[in-house]
Amino acid sequence: MNRSIVRRFVFPFVQWFALMFIIAIAIDYILHRFNAVSAGRYLGYAGTLLIAVSFVYSLRKRKVIRFGSPRNLLIMHEYMAWGGSIMILVHAGIHFNALLPWLAVLMLLIAVASGLIGKFLLKKSVEALREKVQAEMKSGMTKEEAEKKLFMDSLTVDLMKKWRTVHMPITLLLALLVILHIITIVMFVE
Repeated sequence: MNRSIVRRFVFPFVQWFALMFIIAIAIDYILHRFNAVSAGRYLGYAGTLLIAVSFVYSLRKRKVIRFGSPRNLLIMHEYMAWGGSIMILVHAGIHFNALLPWLAVLMLLIAVASGLIGKFLLKKSVEALREKVQAEMKSGMTKEEAEKKLFMDSLTVDLMKKWRTVHMPITLLLALLVILHIITIVMFVE
């Protein structure tokens, strides 16, 4: 419990976000090195498909489907969406010729950051609050006294639990931008 907040909560978030960029850059480098840059186009399709399949978790959570363990499907959602995002970053590359794809990539990065906040920061905050309450109770406080003392921490965690109210609209906006991007590609590219 004495480990720093930055090391416990922020570092894993930054680490996964940075690793996504490092892997995308490495894949892009390899494709350029072997003169296979055109493969990046297909990584966009594969990445989009991977992210779309990862939404099986959302269907299960909303009881649209009944199969699969919610916990396992959440893990699948996290890794498939993260992997799909890497593929889309490689697909996007460094092209400054169109605004819509860049908006979609920006929204993708915001959606990934939002998802990682849910994965790491919220989960860790809930654990830290539980540990603080238990530590206060071990020092002789009642549960009610500990909760009263840690009211602001509890309030912060409760607010963080509402992160889905931000994550879902971001994801829907990302989906809209992706659909518009695909439509414009079909309409304007030979």
